[in-house]
Amino acid sequence: MDFNKRRKELIDLIEKYNYEYYTLAQPTVSDQEYDRLMLELLKIEENHPELIDENSPSQRIGGEILKEFEKVVHQKPLLSLSNVFNEEEISSFVDKTREFRSDFVCELKIDGLSVSLIYKAGKLEKAATRGDGIIGEDITVNVKTIKSIPLVLKDKIDLEVRGEIYMSKKVFQETNEKRALEGKELLKNPRNAAAGSVRNLDSQITAQRRLDSFIYQIVDPQRYNLKTHYEALEYLKGLGFKINPNIKKISDLNGILNYVEDWTKKRDTLPYEIDGIVLKVDDFVIQNKLGLTAKYPKWATAYKFPPQEVTTKLKDIIFTVGRTGQITPNAILEPVLVQGSLISKATLHNEKFVIDKEIKIGDIVSIRKAGDVIPEVVEVKKNRRTGQEKDFVMIDRCPICKSYLVKKKTEADYFCLNKNCPARKIEEIVHFVSRNTMNIDGLGERIVEDLYNLGYLKDIVDIYLLKNYKTEIMSLEGYGEKSFQNMIEAIEKSKNISLEKLLFGLGIKQVGEQTSKFLARKYLKLDNIMKLTIEELIKNKDIGPVIGKNIVEYFSDEKNIELIKKLRENQINFNYLGNIDQESSLLNLSFVLTGSLSKPRTDYQSLLEEKGAKVTESVSKNTNVVLVGENPGSKYEKALKLGIEIWDENDFWKNIKK
Repeated sequence: MDFNKRRKELIDLIEKYNYEYYTLAQPTVSDQEYDRLMLELLKIEENHPELIDENSPSQRIGGEILKEFEKVVHQKPLLSLSNVFNEEEISSFVDKTREFRSDFVCELKIDGLSVSLIYKAGKLEKAATRGDGIIGEDITVNVKTIKSIPLVLKDKIDLEVRGEIYMSKKVFQETNEKRALEGKELLKNPRNAAAGSVRNLDSQITAQRRLDSFIYQIVDPQRYNLKTHYEALEYLKGLGFKINPNIKKISDLNGILNYVEDWTKKRDTLPYEIDGIVLKVDDFVIQNKLGLTAKYPKWATAYKFPPQEVTTKLKDIIFTVGRTGQITPNAILEPVLVQGSLISKATLHNEKFVIDKEIKIGDIVSIRKAGDVIPEVVEVKKNRRTGQEKDFVMIDRCPICKSYLVKKKTEADYFCLNKNCPARKIEEIVHFVSRNTMNIDGLGERIVEDLYNLGYLKDIVDIYLLKNYKTEIMSLEGYGEKSFQNMIEAIEKSKNISLEKLLFGLGIKQVGEQTSKFLARKYLKLDNIMKLTIEELIKNKDIGPVIGKNIVEYFSDEKNIELIKKLRENQINFNYLGNIDQESSLLNLSFVLTGSLSKPRTDYQSLLEEKGAKVTESVSKNTNVVLVGENPGSKYEKALKLGIEIWDENDFWKNIKK
């Protein structure tokens, strides 16, 4: 038997069936027949490894483990899109193109992860994330596990395309059901799940996540004698790419508005998440005439859906205890899907919030994700009350340790003052290991709670002793050798994190992320901060008497001094590791960022902090500069009223180099 010839026959058949199933959604063979062919291919390649080709369908099952993702410089910048939010702004976009008399193409904006794919002689050579638009990460190994992305095109050409990788709603639900049975932390939503899966260093895990894709752009389309975007999409489809079937060519504003209205209503019927509509000028010649800004193409924009509201029943109100002892009422809801996430709980903030909104147990309420992230109760549907609802009653004792609660006249919140309250201890540990503090993967809230209840984790320092409980922890459901080892590696890595992360992680009352950064940059060592007096602290304009008092009291408490001593014994870094340009013209200036910028805000924040500046959330008389992107909001208006200096991105790059 000619094994190489048979192998090629099998590859042709399997790729044909992959295309029919994953791209066209029109399978022509049974799963059993497909599995039989794949098994035969795997057996041939196992017995004749010299025949294995990197673009064989067998390589889609994953298995390669990377140490890290290499950086990739995009041949052409992978630009983001400007945003529009209403009919008036859509009309304005259309008006700017009116003189060119072009048709438009309307597309669904898939809520996933942008990807660039490069093919050489028709074979997939490289796949990269968007990154900052200039430099992305090489995710080729993981992308090869996605069956709707062709490994070999139907034409042997050199080509670069852009698209979106996503996780379907069905796969997301099935994955979370499996994780729940295994006692693992649930994935938050399909977009985060897709992004995390694509950036997993173990390609086998990526393969198990069953990701999907839609391709929406070809780079340098005129090189292939293509005249319009719509024509280019048809061309890509012919090469074997999966193109979204709901794309539509439209000639006027009314048609665009009808398309937007139609899909705003129908978005929940789709098997995947969308967060808006993309509008593109169809003609490539006109696209080139319209050109680009530094950040966006002028020939395209994205209409963003308003926050989605859904109604459900508020079944109960429970109370949780935060790391500072703050008591928060939480709504327990009948589970409901909101923008891709199954929501069963929402914060009610405090007693005043519940009273002001007249919330009762048993009410039908509308909820939404604030900023498309945090679930919140919007309003009560009072017309749907039955008379069986129960009034809200604020508790007077801690739900965990039963200590009496305290509420200051000047505050809206109640507090448990028992520093040994188990709930406070758990929250302290959860805060310490979180992404913005010590960033210890593998210690999610549920795991921390389990380890606390089992006695392995009673304090922050105990985190660094978990390596001594390997046998005990590996006996827990959902924990094996690999997951335990990953957790221990993350714990060891956290020992070398910079001082500002440790300061924030300690949970000093009212000392947030920005104040922690300021203290670390200013005083450089934890020992220096521990010696400060209130008078010395409040000489800094960013630290008032209340925060100053909290800092001094924290480092005067014998229990906290003992904690610091134990952290030192476990070789935790107490020094600031950042670099500050002491000669910078931006040293000690206060910045606020607003509007859509061409890069993630964290990029600008990092650059400013390296120059000794600080970034805050709100505009005040102490703000020195407001950096403004596209579509700035109320912060920009307030800056104008206060006469604060305003920069655009050109100003930023000019000044950051000084």
